[in-house]
Amino acid sequence: MASTRSYVKYHPGLMTDLYHPDSMYVAWREGQNGLATFDLYARKAPFGGAFMLAAGIETALEFVRECDYSPDFLDYLETLRFTGDIAAVREGEIVFPGEPFLRVTAPFCEALVLESGLLQAINLATLIATKAARVVYAARGRRVAEFALRRAQEPFVTTRSAYVGGCHSTSFLAGAYKFSLFATGSIPHALVQLFEDEERAFSAVAEAYSRYTLLLDTYDVRRAIGTAIKVAKKHEAAIGHTLVAVRIDSGDLVAETQYVRRALDEAGLTEVRILLSNELDEWSIAELLEKGAIFDAVGVGTRLGVGSGNVQHQVEGGFLGGIYKFSHYVTPDGVEVPKLKVAGEKSTWPGIKEIYRLGSFESDLIALAREPAPEGGRRLLRPVVRGGAIIPGSMPPLGEVWEYAQRNLKALPERWRALTVDDEYPVNTGEALIRLRDQTAARHDAVAALAARDGKPAS
Repeated sequence: MASTRSYVKYHPGLMTDLYHPDSMYVAWREGQNGLATFDLYARKAPFGGAFMLAAGIETALEFVRECDYSPDFLDYLETLRFTGDIAAVREGEIVFPGEPFLRVTAPFCEALVLESGLLQAINLATLIATKAARVVYAARGRRVAEFALRRAQEPFVTTRSAYVGGCHSTSFLAGAYKFSLFATGSIPHALVQLFEDEERAFSAVAEAYSRYTLLLDTYDVRRAIGTAIKVAKKHEAAIGHTLVAVRIDSGDLVAETQYVRRALDEAGLTEVRILLSNELDEWSIAELLEKGAIFDAVGVGTRLGVGSGNVQHQVEGGFLGGIYKFSHYVTPDGVEVPKLKVAGEKSTWPGIKEIYRLGSFESDLIALAREPAPEGGRRLLRPVVRGGAIIPGSMPPLGEVWEYAQRNLKALPERWRALTVDDEYPVNTGEALIRLRDQTAARHDAVAALAARDGKPAS
């Protein structure tokens, strides 16, 4: 759940933008509250990649379940509750640009007011989960710890999504407690500076904990590793306390890790792991490995917590541009009206749609729901809310979400999981959907032309 819900008095009915209740009033006043369908999707994947790892579905469903308005907010809104249906991909599903994460079908006013809350829940969580998946991929089997609390804009969302994306642990204690995750950490520079010299600082840590990690770069890494080895051997022999890892947070990480690994191995401390931090992201981790850095784990903070891009690689980050678009309407007297927006690259597709995955990431198909499913296709959207009630089993435990996400990421071919991609994953459009779009656009043009001829606004 978003930290907003934990830190401030949260009212789900106010998780919207002003123009939504204003628009609801217009639709309600005009008697236009028929059954509407909206799709939530993103036009492109973040960070220059091919895919998105769907996250935030549980938070979105919690928002839908709680969304209501207090009795002092107009007569119609006084008893407003969501009564519609929602189909969604499973959290931890691989999603590609243009494919709906969610499909909402409900009376127009109910469906409309959900827009901002649903996008807020899905956009950030999916951004962070996708970022984490990319970082874990770049680390090539080395453990990744999430260290983002101090700069994360939504720390609980960050911790949960980073775990879904494959992070092994978090430094955020409240997040670890809330989601039953593994918490890890080392020591700060301030603790080393507190003591008269590094040996006393390291000894104090070694005496306090049976298994401990030491930070090497407060003064000089190469001098510090010698001190750490001396302290480790002394306390292992005296009281059985074990140095399990050393952390390097600055300097020439390639040269320093090579030196530290050699020193540890020569001292017989081959099991001691090397942990790196220092403004790391997927590109810098991949570059460190390419240049020969030797490490066993990384701590990734700021660039994961804010979902940042990379200036050097000219990759934009910081947000996922998820959108929520009107695609189908049934008037109060039962007439079905496909809806589309005609705006160049921002044009939308009409109709009630399904997504199918063909083979093991061979291609995807977006088709009309009324069309037969393609042979061998796996349907990605599944019912999660029916008649306003969440269907049991639609919000699985976080561990199950993690397992599903990791299975999907493992199956995703290297070509599509790479940090940068040359081609887009093939997402095809069903023939009936193409015909519906063309027919709807032609009808829209005809109505607009007739209105222009008569000097009246198009309806």
